[in-house]
Amino acid sequence: MVQPTPAAAPGQTPGTSDAAQGMNVKARTQTQLVIRRFLRHRGAIAGMALLFFVIALAVTSIGAGPIPGWWDKNHIGTADLVNGGRPTLGLWPGFLGGGGVHLGEHPFGQDNIGRDYFAVVMRGTQVSLVIAVIVGVVATAVGTVIGAVAGYFRGAAEATLMRATDLMITIPTLLFAAMVAVMWGNQNIVTLGLVLGAVTWTQTARLVRGEVLALREKEFVEAARSVGTSAARIIFKHLLPNVIGIIVVSVTLAISSAILLESALSFLGLGVQAPDTSLGKIINEYRTAMMTRPWLFYWPGAFIIATALSINFIGDGLRDAFDPRQNRVRA
Repeated sequence: MVQPTPAAAPGQTPGTSDAAQGMNVKARTQTQLVIRRFLRHRGAIAGMALLFFVIALAVTSIGAGPIPGWWDKNHIGTADLVNGGRPTLGLWPGFLGGGGVHLGEHPFGQDNIGRDYFAVVMRGTQVSLVIAVIVGVVATAVGTVIGAVAGYFRGAAEATLMRATDLMITIPTLLFAAMVAVMWGNQNIVTLGLVLGAVTWTQTARLVRGEVLALREKEFVEAARSVGTSAARIIFKHLLPNVIGIIVVSVTLAISSAILLESALSFLGLGVQAPDTSLGKIINEYRTAMMTRPWLFYWPGAFIIATALSINFIGDGLRDAFDPRQNRVRA
């Protein structure tokens, strides 16, 4: 007599055994769980949309390098002040209730010498983003290597590297960054990003060291040692891939902090130097106009806040996605 096939459990493919179904779920979650959790994080998705809008607007409007933009003005050219330099950005009611954005001749207004402020802010956004990305990558790379070496070798290597890290932490970041920027950061924005990244790696180093300390005693590390695998290969091939979650989150947090740090240095006159500009430098130039022409202060400040918040939201989403305590998938 043929036995009837049992009904499939909710969420299980008919005709598939529990063991096979479990293997399918496990295989799926290993490659898709992080992406699924990240896409369910509303703040992270909103941050990605906002960051993409800021980058697209800054790059496509005035162009980047040899790539031309759709805006017909640049951050250098000057013109006569129109209506006292006030912004011409507005909304048209349109026809039959329709609406649209009216940019006008100078949507963000004009500065003291007649430059189009929209083009100036877009150029400042480009420079600030370039510096922030360089700082984030350099700080994360330096901190990852120092933390991994200290956590794996222990002993004298760990003591030396961690005491150097503690020393860097005790020095105020803004003060140390200002000293380094005065000595080496006034050449160009790439050099400024490199020197700032060289002084902001401490948090990443401590986080990576803590994870490597927990992983170095695992069976797969002992197995690699037993077959004569070199320490460098164990660190970069076996340990760091298991710390990728912390590294990715550290990059986003470092970029967000770098935007604020560069803005603070430029506000103090120690960051980006003329003839180039950045968001912090723009605020520094027009800080006295806050009461008389507030739009000169508000526009770069709004882009600093929008960029920093969007990257922080993305970092929060990545942190939650890589959190091993949230490894359940809803049916």
